[in-house]
Amino acid sequence: MTATVDTPDGAQTTVRRNEWLLVFFTGTTSIADAIGTVALPVLMLHFTRSPLLISAVATLRSLPWLLGALHIGVVVDRLNRRQLMVAAEIARTVAVGTLLAGYLTDLLTVPQILVTALVLGVAEVFALLAGASIVPAAVPLGGRDRVNTRMTGVEYLCHGFVGAPFGGLLVAAGFGYAFGTAAAVYVVGAVLLMMLVGNFAVQPTTPRGTVHGELRDGLRFLLRHRLLRTMSLLVAVMAGSWAVWYALIAAYAIGALGLSPGAYGLLLTCLGAGGIVGVLLVGRVNRILGRRWSMFVDIIGTAAMVGVPAVLPQRPESAWIIGAAAFLTGIGGTMWTVNSRVIQQALVPNEMFGRFSAATRLVSWGMAPVAALLAGGLAQLVSYRVAFGVFGVACLVLVIPFLRVVTADAVRDVDRPSDPAQAPDIATVS
Repeated sequence: MTATVDTPDGAQTTVRRNEWLLVFFTGTTSIADAIGTVALPVLMLHFTRSPLLISAVATLRSLPWLLGALHIGVVVDRLNRRQLMVAAEIARTVAVGTLLAGYLTDLLTVPQILVTALVLGVAEVFALLAGASIVPAAVPLGGRDRVNTRMTGVEYLCHGFVGAPFGGLLVAAGFGYAFGTAAAVYVVGAVLLMMLVGNFAVQPTTPRGTVHGELRDGLRFLLRHRLLRTMSLLVAVMAGSWAVWYALIAAYAIGALGLSPGAYGLLLTCLGAGGIVGVLLVGRVNRILGRRWSMFVDIIGTAAMVGVPAVLPQRPESAWIIGAAAFLTGIGGTMWTVNSRVIQQALVPNEMFGRFSAATRLVSWGMAPVAALLAGGLAQLVSYRVAFGVFGVACLVLVIPFLRVVTADAVRDVDRPSDPAQAPDIATVS
């Protein structure tokens, strides 16, 4: 199937269409993911109160980043990226639909919940690696700042600000409503992806090597680039801290603080609300202070998010301060995400983007399952205060390598790359 673009106006219209389709897709899949984020750990609370078992949900959802990201990155650089994203949406639909069937027939078990979390995690790796790689093929260089900002803003809006409380309301109404809605929304996301116009098959400029050779290429590119390597290591600690928060916050809020599932969903909303504010601020902060200080906000916010529960008394009133810290983290998360995506898309060749994304997320997000499991064990054996506090201190230590490596000189040429990416090929649909 092809769709020829004959005029510059037509090409521009197609680019705008792609931008908004990517934004709307990000919104739909973020809402479905948010419902799962709220519903799965709460569902586990019906079977167990063990912090370790409840944190296993978050561990399994993030484990594929540690165990499979590199090989999936090679797949992303070899196959049609849009088709991979559609397949990921279908896999998510099947996983959630199967969980729904188990719930409705009263046959649901803890292993089934954990398997669902793992399948959703694998699908997420495919979707996010292909999604990060698809932007240069759908949007020209000059529009990537704009589309990355919009996608990040919608992600926070729909995951934290809309999806989290919506998920809480659905869970309060019944798990059948929650999982049924999530499955339907994933289907909508697959339809939106099919409407993208462009050639999303990878066109290599050099002969392909072996799978292991391509794995080494992605890792070598990351490890040899000081700025990108350091950013990945910083994210490793911050992503681990986010994983700790998500892994423990359900049991902590509902169990230790005594909040209702609805109030727990509203607590997650604070993170999304901060993300929306971050979208409104990131352009202005970038212009006034530069990308460097814009990204620095995320380190302080993440330290606050995991540090605050470590020092507050375990009373319902503490939820207000925990929510405020999550709000600050949402602001910083948006600023880091937007700027880091622009930096990566400017410095990494398109044909290697899948492998690079896999390598950097292996280093960074690969910490998430380890951190979630460690925090669950600390909470079980010692206390929630210790589990949160360890990662709060770790985030504060990040200030030193950030100030030494992520300098103004290091990011100055991002908007003027020496080898700018070519405009996307929107003449064909593939």
